Amino acid sequence: MSRTTLPITEIVVSADCWQDARAYEAIITRAITAAAEAADADTDGVEVAVMLTDDAGIRTLNRDFRGIDKPTNVLSFPAPPAPGDTDGAPAMLGDIAIAYETTRREAEAEHKLFDHHLSHLAVHGFLHLVGYDHETDAEAEEMEGLEREILARLGIADPYASQDGVN
Repeated sequence: MSRTTLPITEIVVSADCWQDARAYEAIITRAITAAAEAADADTDGVEVAVMLTDDAGIRTLNRDFRGIDKPTNVLSFPAPPAPGDTDGAPAMLGDIAIAYETTRREAEAEHKLFDHHLSHLAVHGFLHLVGYDHETDAEAEEMEGLEREILARLGIADPYASQDGVN
C-alpha cells in the first residue's frame, strides 16, 4: 500500500480547556493520517481543518447546522467542491469539530484513555468527510469496521467493544 499524506491545514484551538494543544495536534494528525491511508477515497493533496472546541461551541454548531440544541462529541462538515481551477492549491476536504468536555466525559464513562477516544473521534470525523456514514445498519457496520481497523493500526483497542469484552 502506498503511503497517503494528508496535510492538516490548521488545527484551531477555540477553547481554553484544550490546555495541551500540541500533544492533541500530534494525536489528531496521526489518527487522520491513518484514516487517510485506510479509507478507500482519493485523499492525496487535500486539506482538513480541525477545530478543538468546548461543549458550548459544539452545541452552537450542532444547533445551527443540524437543528439539535445540545453538545455532541464530534461534527464533520464536508466542503463543497471548489469551483473552477484552483491553480494547483490543495482541495479542501472539510472541517471537523471536537468538543473537549464531551470527549473527556465519554472517555471516563467508558474507561478509555482520553487520547484513544480523541483518536477515535478524529478518525470518525474524517471518515464522514470522505463519504462514510452510519444512518443504516449496513452503513454503520462498514464504518465501524473501518474505524476498528484504523484504530488497531494505531494500537488502540476496539472502541465498540463493551467493557466486558462482548461487542
